[in-house]
Amino acid sequence: MPVYPALRRLLFGLEPEAAHGAGMAVLRTVQAVPGLAAALARRNLVDAAPLRQMLFGREFPNPVGLAAGFDKDARVVPAMPALGFGFIEVGTVTPLPQPGNPKPRLFRHSAERSLQNALGFNNGGLEAMRRRLTRVYPAVLPLGVNLGKNKATPPERALQDYETLIRGLHDLCDYLVVNLSSPNTPGLRDLQSESFVRDLLGLAAGITKTPVLVKIAPDLAPGQAAALAETAVAAGASGIIATNTTTDYSLVPGARGFGGISGRALREKSFQVFEEVAKALFGRAVLISVGGIDSGAEAYRRLRAGASLVQIYTALIYEGPSLPRRINEELLALMKRDGARGITDVIGADREGVKTPPAPPAPR
Repeated sequence: MPVYPALRRLLFGLEPEAAHGAGMAVLRTVQAVPGLAAALARRNLVDAAPLRQMLFGREFPNPVGLAAGFDKDARVVPAMPALGFGFIEVGTVTPLPQPGNPKPRLFRHSAERSLQNALGFNNGGLEAMRRRLTRVYPAVLPLGVNLGKNKATPPERALQDYETLIRGLHDLCDYLVVNLSSPNTPGLRDLQSESFVRDLLGLAAGITKTPVLVKIAPDLAPGQAAALAETAVAAGASGIIATNTTTDYSLVPGARGFGGISGRALREKSFQVFEEVAKALFGRAVLISVGGIDSGAEAYRRLRAGASLVQIYTALIYEGPSLPRRINEELLALMKRDGARGITDVIGADREGVKTPPAPPAPR
């Protein structure tokens, strides 16, 4: 009998942020007990040759990663292999610590297997992030860091916030993500302009050779999202992450009128935007798909559409810690069914006229 459904009932008796705190406490215990994280990783980490690929100068043991937002302050990086992830992304981190928006700011929509969050980049800031990453990097798994501006930073000084973060963290991760798409920092999505993206990526190129990716919103028109993504890649971005949470509150009955919705309710909206981005950029950049992925079948659809990697977060809350392993096992079964020898046979298989996946960036 599966254990997690019973545990989920207990966790869902707590306020969502309290439940998240309980999960983080368990993971801190896992990494504190000698040998426990390694033992769980041997059970949960699907490290099969057909799933491996080289990206950003690192080998990814499987394509299923943890999206930003779960481990905002890089507190449980050593525990992540125990959950079976192939890579992890921490943050969003801002230059200065900030408490985020007033509570309550995280809500469940259980019938839709979705969440609504208005957290507002609550995190301990750059210096705390740097101290923790110094202790764990290079990490066992490929590691990304998601970057955002402080709420109090006016738009005309946003570029300086990102410069500070890139300078402070580029040597402690395998890739950086410029987050311009959270709906919970006033004015942030206004930075999803071609001029700002060009300025930011030009600045990054003068600082670091660490790959920089841009994370975009699902609320852009698909054509607009593709155009912005093309601009980003032309300006030097190594990849695109599509998508962040949505402010389309019509997707969930009874949704609050603020914050961003993630999970199953976002699935098709996220996929439509990703599909347009992949049509424009597959073969020219690393594409990561996130938003409503909760099964091997859905991950397989994103890979065939052109994603080299996928990320999950909300589904982990509803499906439990065995989800990464289950998705990877389902991927292997689907690959076997279709005669795919390796994941590169799957990536972009649905892209008409394109036969090869994107070449990985050269190692740093």
